Amino acid sequence: MNTIRTLCFVIAALSSYAALVYRLCQVRRSWRDSAYRTLVITLLLQCLTFTMGAVAMGSKSFLGVGNLAILVMHVSAVAFCVSAQIILLHWATAAEEAVRKTRYWLMTGIALNALLIALFFIADGPGRPASDFNTGSGRPLVLAYLMIFIVSQAVPCVTIFRQCGPYARMAGKASLRQALRLLSVAAVVLFLYCLARTVNILTAACGIDIGVWQVTASVFSAAGIVTLSLSLTVSSWGASAAKLVAWAHSYRSYRALYPLWRDLYKSSPDIVLEPPGTSVSDLNYRLHRRVIEIRDGWRDLRPYIDRTSNGVAAADPGASEESRQALAEAAQIRQALHAKRTGTIPDDNKDAGDFEDRDTDNLTAEVAWLTKVATAYRRLSNTG
Repeated sequence: MNTIRTLCFVIAALSSYAALVYRLCQVRRSWRDSAYRTLVITLLLQCLTFTMGAVAMGSKSFLGVGNLAILVMHVSAVAFCVSAQIILLHWATAAEEAVRKTRYWLMTGIALNALLIALFFIADGPGRPASDFNTGSGRPLVLAYLMIFIVSQAVPCVTIFRQCGPYARMAGKASLRQALRLLSVAAVVLFLYCLARTVNILTAACGIDIGVWQVTASVFSAAGIVTLSLSLTVSSWGASAAKLVAWAHSYRSYRALYPLWRDLYKSSPDIVLEPPGTSVSDLNYRLHRRVIEIRDGWRDLRPYIDRTSNGVAAADPGASEESRQALAEAAQIRQALHAKRTGTIPDDNKDAGDFEDRDTDNLTAEVAWLTKVATAYRRLSNTG
């Protein structure tokens, strides 16, 4: 169980350090922005919190003081929650209101940390087993210390979740809306950590052993911090990530269209305006060209497409109507290519007309449709 808890602390710490390093790479152009400075402080506190958690799991003392790592972890966690709340104020609140509410949160954080430090030493924190600060072990002062700490974590989760929804709807930038939505998810997961931790403490106080379920709190904590780290950085890398995902999707479509394009190109070499190449440096252009060339090759086949036949393909009975139509058109293309090679022109062909009811002006829809047809065509080719 301790191994899992330690692993959760390490995962949370690594995600925190990754977010901090990423943000520090922007320090030269963003340091004058107060929101950026607050964000860096938040990430530093986040790193300190989970570093101390990992230290506490591996050692009974820190700097020669028993359980000091636990105290530092809890104090920095309170400061980290306060700082996260302040970031949200900078993101979504007018400057004057943000300053006023920032003072309130700072005063609250200082008071809570002073109370935690006082309770820690009054309860003889340095002399107690570290396990006392995991479950409380029924000691009233330790229980009070732990419950105050849990409340200090839960309240910001609730306020952040309540604020993120309205703020996300008001945000002008898509990246900021995405960050706020992720932040609300992190708040929910971290609130679940608070609930799980409360269950651990209360069941232990009542003498109830819940066994392995005690690690649920650590799992929620790690998952929440990873999500929080993403939310605090997504505004700067979200757009690039979206472009990368779009590029990967376009590349998959480009590759999926190749078997159909290749056979149409062999049948009608004139459809290609430029020599075929393998470079994808200008992928959008090449994908657009491939779609056009497939359609041109398809048009060249119209005299060889038999209107009375839907090909020889047998669709899966459970397939959708669109999948069955794609398979039928792939079979017609395959049959028409064979007819063109043998010089056989059907009596009732598709020499007149266009591509049924397809909207060829919508490139995204066209790529999606042709990818289905190309996939069906490749499957037919593979089955002979």
